[in-house]
Amino acid sequence: MKNLKRVLFTIALLGTILTVNAQRTVVKVYPKHGTVVTKVTKPKIVIHKKTNFYFADGIWYKARGKKYVVCAAPTGIKVRKLPRARRVVVVNGRKLYKYRGVWYKKRGRHYVVVTV
Repeated sequence: MKNLKRVLFTIALLGTILTVNAQRTVVKVYPKHGTVVTKVTKPKIVIHKKTNFYFADGIWYKARGKKYVVCAAPTGIKVRKLPRARRVVVVNGRKLYKYRGVWYKKRGRHYVVVTV
């Protein structure tokens, strides 16, 4: 009887430890180009060549009425901050930043979209 209690206690303890230490993964799903969304959380408005673009969490949008359309980042547009998940990559001796397939180069206090 004591051995059965010990075995059950050990199994319960191991199950609890495994459950607590299980890897927690957060998966973010980003919309594809052309996707229409109704709401953008805290967008930064960036004017480029007389067109308003909206930048939020590394995704670029254009306004269409009261909705937003996911678009490609226009070359030459500037943003002040990039999300923390950006990667630093050296290409042909130039230090560039990459986030969600868009390449940025730091110029002064801004990051400028470039083509590689």
